[in-house]
Amino acid sequence: MTFSLGIVGAGQFSGQFARLFMAHPGVSDVYVTDLLPERAEQLTAAEGLTGTFPTYEAMLESQAVDAVAIFTQRWTHGPLVLQGLGAGKHVYSAVPMAITTQEIAEIIDAVKATGLTYMMGETSQYNPATVHARNRIAEGAFGRLFYAEGDYVHDMDLGFYEAYRYSGGEGWKATASYPPLLYPTHSVGGVLGAWQTHAVSVSALGVVDERGDGVFDRSVSQFDNDVSNATALFEVAGGGSFRTNEFRRVGYPSHIRESRFRFFGTEASMEQLATVALWQDKNGVEDISELLEPKPTTSPDDPSLQHVAPTLRAAFTSGSAPVHDRARLPRVFDRMSNGHEGSHHFLADDFVTAVNSRTLPSVNAWVAARYTLPGIVAHESARQGGARLEIPDFGDAPVL
Repeated sequence: MTFSLGIVGAGQFSGQFARLFMAHPGVSDVYVTDLLPERAEQLTAAEGLTGTFPTYEAMLESQAVDAVAIFTQRWTHGPLVLQGLGAGKHVYSAVPMAITTQEIAEIIDAVKATGLTYMMGETSQYNPATVHARNRIAEGAFGRLFYAEGDYVHDMDLGFYEAYRYSGGEGWKATASYPPLLYPTHSVGGVLGAWQTHAVSVSALGVVDERGDGVFDRSVSQFDNDVSNATALFEVAGGGSFRTNEFRRVGYPSHIRESRFRFFGTEASMEQLATVALWQDKNGVEDISELLEPKPTTSPDDPSLQHVAPTLRAAFTSGSAPVHDRARLPRVFDRMSNGHEGSHHFLADDFVTAVNSRTLPSVNAWVAARYTLPGIVAHESARQGGARLEIPDFGDAPVL
């Protein structure tokens, strides 16, 4: 079984996924549309896609497209997702899910009403640290987990200025001020993707930016935002807490690792820094850095892997870490580039599998809400000087 897919947005990020969707045996055709038609044409030519549509509306009206994958500006996702579901299309959305509680509620209602597949492409779901913590939690190795930390530390100077100029045009400074806590899913999702709970309350604080270059200037900001760094402390259901940092002005090598995590239980703990990861219990410390380190993209046929059994070579290719279990992925992915610490292959396959098998994807609408809503409420808490606020919850996904 296969389906056809329409890519919405032909920016720098979407091209990587267009390539994966085009190669996946579960996808028949891949189209693309962009507000700048020349970008859609360029992506189609570069990746050998099926064709383009002049507008998103034209794509949604077409019977040739069964699903859409949205890679547009962060604050546009909610309305575009609702349009797609309303037109009868399955939807894959880049992060975040939306930027208001109401948009999230409407997406969940639309998924319930239509029975269509919705998935948010949160890369931390397959961050090697999250994968390893998830596995060890399932084994009971931590004992009772009671505290965790998730950081998304990406300085504006390390690529974000260029990215915002590319996507924002002449008015890019207005959107480069996007509030850190409204982009929470890497830090929050990396914690909750391992710890099977959800946040119930939060207190957060923001740091007003002092660079003075027109970014994070409230008089310029589309979002009335002057905060570039923010920290949030969450209470979780069942007892315990986790802390997240969303930093955009920070002396840290985010080009090496921009997301990092820590988990603490009554029997063991795990800590990750930029280049080191440790497993610790009451007897000592184990260096697990190699287990969590994605390998350089290499062909499975590379002579250097001749001594490795063919069934194991995938673990050494395509930018995956040894902790990643690639057995379920299409073998064509073994020879393709990956991204975000080995997550892209799994995210693309999750969506394709969910649509074709009519099963729930890993980051379905209910999980996506639990990854996104904590940041939305934390942003409001920071605006209120750290007031502790309750976080609404839409419950667990229904059993199909």
